[in-house]
Amino acid sequence: MLYFLILPMGKTHARGRNRPSPVAKAEGHWRSRFGIAFSDPTGHAHWWRSPLLSCLMGGILMGLTPEPVNAWPLAWIALVPLWRSVMALPALPATGTVFRLGFLWSGVYHGIALSWITALHPLTWMGIPWLASLAIALFAWAFITGLGSVTFGLWAVLLRKLSDRCQLNAASRILVGTALWCLLETLLSWGPLYWPSLSYTQSPHNLWILHLGQLAGPMTVTGAIVAINGCWAEMSLRRTTATTTRSKSLALVGLLLIAGLHGVGGMLYNQPLPTSPQAALKIGLIQGNIPTRVKLTPEGTRQAVERYTQSYRDLVEQGADAVLTPEGAIPEVWSRIYQAQNPLRKAVLEKGVVLWLGTFRPAIHNQMRYLTQSLVNLDAQGEVTSQYNKVKLVPLGEYIPFQAILGRLISRLSPVDSSLLPGDTQQVFETPLGRAVVGICYESAYSELFRRQTAQGGQWIMTASNNDPYPPLMMRQHHAQDVMRAVENDRWSVRVTNTGISGVVTPHGKTLWLGPANQYVTHLTTIYRQQSQTLYARWGNWLTYLLLLGAIAASLISLRYHS
Repeated sequence: MLYFLILPMGKTHARGRNRPSPVAKAEGHWRSRFGIAFSDPTGHAHWWRSPLLSCLMGGILMGLTPEPVNAWPLAWIALVPLWRSVMALPALPATGTVFRLGFLWSGVYHGIALSWITALHPLTWMGIPWLASLAIALFAWAFITGLGSVTFGLWAVLLRKLSDRCQLNAASRILVGTALWCLLETLLSWGPLYWPSLSYTQSPHNLWILHLGQLAGPMTVTGAIVAINGCWAEMSLRRTTATTTRSKSLALVGLLLIAGLHGVGGMLYNQPLPTSPQAALKIGLIQGNIPTRVKLTPEGTRQAVERYTQSYRDLVEQGADAVLTPEGAIPEVWSRIYQAQNPLRKAVLEKGVVLWLGTFRPAIHNQMRYLTQSLVNLDAQGEVTSQYNKVKLVPLGEYIPFQAILGRLISRLSPVDSSLLPGDTQQVFETPLGRAVVGICYESAYSELFRRQTAQGGQWIMTASNNDPYPPLMMRQHHAQDVMRAVENDRWSVRVTNTGISGVVTPHGKTLWLGPANQYVTHLTTIYRQQSQTLYARWGNWLTYLLLLGAIAASLISLRYHS
């Protein structure tokens, strides 16, 4: 398959002097509709040379890299068809033609990777009609997929325009293409909808390459994938122009890059982990497995309180120093007066062991009442001494974006009746056992939230999630995100979810335990507090900005040389 995607094709026999073949007719159709041809320099048409088909196949290959297929090695070649198709177009191609190639590749990749979003349907238990529920699920999937498609359609346009305008050579194109991709992914990560970074295609299996994240975060891995794909693509383009020496040089550069980067990651991976007894923490995890549609009923809330109370008691009896519950474990507003007689609070008063509870907290902003999705620290006196409020709220689930427009069309799919208020990006989570790094559910994809808390002294990572009603596919992708955060920040990580999958991850990304999906389970684990600061924790995403400076310099030098 790779041969047909990246190497020049042979000739086909002509079907007649004056009679176009069906493939030639098809080429005329595609040329008229999309401005794209797929014939070789001699004029012979080959259906398999279609840039659209090539980008479609490349997007499928990249879509197979994360869960459930986990074909992560394909990420190192799957961008080649898009890159090659964009650069092989005739001189001065239409912007729309180039954009469609990037849009198609990215749309297929994002569409496959995010297919689990459709599991939102059915929402009939919320009183939403079946067809409306289906429409909401498809809209959510299509909108997030479309956002990624537009973003990297823009990448294709910018790469080709800069290459033509500045007459970039192969090395400069690789630098510019890598810088542009990292920039666009960074911009996407600043928004409310972000998940399938190219970097997460390597998690949780390629731990050596994930350790590059300790240098400059996930963009280090993304940049490596894009640059090496660029080498293979430029190599194949050189073959079509018979520049064999340059083609071999690009192949050598690609091989050296992929070997060298894995070597650097391997050295970081093999650093010993400190496991001082004084730094040890025994943390109990409770995977309650009470579906949201059940938990929001009076009977379901009672069941949740009973299950988490008994699980807390059991884990304390086993020797836990603290117990962690999932996001929204108690689907009620947690205030001292309202929850004074809550059995779970009484258990904390009795046992005197810290409980980290996922619940809702009241908040006032601009003289208006809100709720926050929070993880609170209940001390031995049952008091909330610290809380982390979710920063990245889920669009449509926890708030309505563009409410003036969409608010009339879509009811907020939230488990509470009040609007949720996002937390501050500078908050810290203090506990009697030390300062922790916290993420709630969807925030696992946002590396900067974790980096900032680590830089402020967080000694271990805790993530609390719901994950209902999503399938195991999504749960494993979510776990892959948390593996990356553990490696980037050099921290032990515990993650607990409502319906699965909960887990324990070392700073090297090794998964020590995974809870089963859709089952009630408790687990006691030992992790270790750490004070180290990776280059990424100290300096953040510095590589993207360095690549941008290099790309600008290369473009200006090339422009001046050819002017």
